[in-house]
Amino acid sequence: MADLSVRIGDVRLANPVLPASGTFGLGHARIFDITRLGALVPKTVMPDAQPGHPAPRLTEEAGGLINAIGIPSAGIRAFIADTLPLYRAFDAPLVISVSADTAETFAECVALLCAAGGLTAIELNLSCPNLEAGGRAFALDPEPTARVVRACRAVSTLPLWCKLSPNAGAPGTVAEAAAGEGADALILANTMLAIAFDKAGAPRLANRTGGLSGVPVKPINLRLTDEIARRVAIPIIGCGGVATLQDMLDYFAAGATAVAVGTATLSRPTTMVHLIDALGAHLDARGMAAQDLVRRRAI
Repeated sequence: MADLSVRIGDVRLANPVLPASGTFGLGHARIFDITRLGALVPKTVMPDAQPGHPAPRLTEEAGGLINAIGIPSAGIRAFIADTLPLYRAFDAPLVISVSADTAETFAECVALLCAAGGLTAIELNLSCPNLEAGGRAFALDPEPTARVVRACRAVSTLPLWCKLSPNAGAPGTVAEAAAGEGADALILANTMLAIAFDKAGAPRLANRTGGLSGVPVKPINLRLTDEIARRVAIPIIGCGGVATLQDMLDYFAAGATAVAVGTATLSRPTTMVHLIDALGAHLDARGMAAQDLVRRRAI
């Protein structure tokens, strides 16, 4: 059997396939053995309880999905008390995604998670609104990105994986800012801001705009991966439109070390295990290991 393991900084994953935050939950354990995944990544946790956006909040468009789910959350303390122990029961690396609307609150959440224990890494979801910048997402600019990573690095020795936005005007500088402040890996990338209208000319989503994901964003996020892999030395997890073995191979070719699967899981919940099997067969046939596919670019 081929060796599917890869390293994301100091973290060893049994294989390079993991869920994109927001598309995975404990309910998947009723469908397949979730310990087969490279890591478990629950939906992003917020500091306080919030319901998310009103319905309708999901629409199929352009071969992908536009969602305005928001981040429904029970809040960080309720998550630690009630949900985290359920994830700890599974023998798999655990990556908790967290977001907040200020750098200080980000750091407070990270400190609480570190104190709770049992985590492999923390994902900083930097694609959410920054209260200190009038609602402009942290990951759109290098300075607020750096401020969040710096604050979280100061309270945590756990690996910090930063989920960036494809909507940034200069994504390379944002990535460099995150890496410069101690990020251990980058996740490229979250959804692309989009809108869809019905036949009457009204927005299909109650929130008016949402995030486009799936097949349409793959070329965009591949380009981001290719560009940023040339600029930073830390590992990249490719995310966006991963549904087939070829999609995975494309992200490896662009400079990724692993992939995160989201939209494809919503239509086919077993997508990730099928990808793991397909990658294993591909490598077996060629006498290769997953690490052989990792092509770090010269900086």
